Amino acid sequence: MAIVPQTATSAYPGRSWNARLYPGSLATTARFRDDLRHDLAELAGSAPDLLDDLLLCGSEMFANAVNHTRSGRSDGRVVRTLSVPAATDRGTTLRLSVIDDGLPDDSAGLPRIPVQRTAQEWEDAECGRGLLLVSNLAAAWGTRAVVDFPFCGALGTVVWAEFTHVTCSSGLAAGC
Repeated sequence: MAIVPQTATSAYPGRSWNARLYPGSLATTARFRDDLRHDLAELAGSAPDLLDDLLLCGSEMFANAVNHTRSGRSDGRVVRTLSVPAATDRGTTLRLSVIDDGLPDDSAGLPRIPVQRTAQEWEDAECGRGLLLVSNLAAAWGTRAVVDFPFCGALGTVVWAEFTHVTCSSGLAAGC
């Protein structure tokens, strides 16, 4: 039997971690980050900035679920998933998803980045930058209904973000 070494990019495709369920409270954000950090520790050779980007974006996605959906109610919940759906010659794709309990009755719709703001309005705004951070740090991101069926939109929203994991074993990857 030949022993063939596997690189980080060939070892992880199809990998998914167990989904994690959290109470919909901002006080849970630290536990959310700790669990994400723990799960990501299994990815050997990650570029140092990848963990920081994932933790920041995950925290923003979690806070949005708590602040803007029914997840923030006393019985609300947030689900986090983490998977490696694909690998290419450029690296491995990590997908982080945050699933909320659904939009409140007075909601304006799916999460989006505010675009109709002046420079002063952006500077004065107390919120609205979270998805902008996700958009700038992730390779791709988006939203979708938990159940893609008419009349089921209130059942929850999945906000997902993908990041490229580049192994640092050679020390040549950017950020290593």
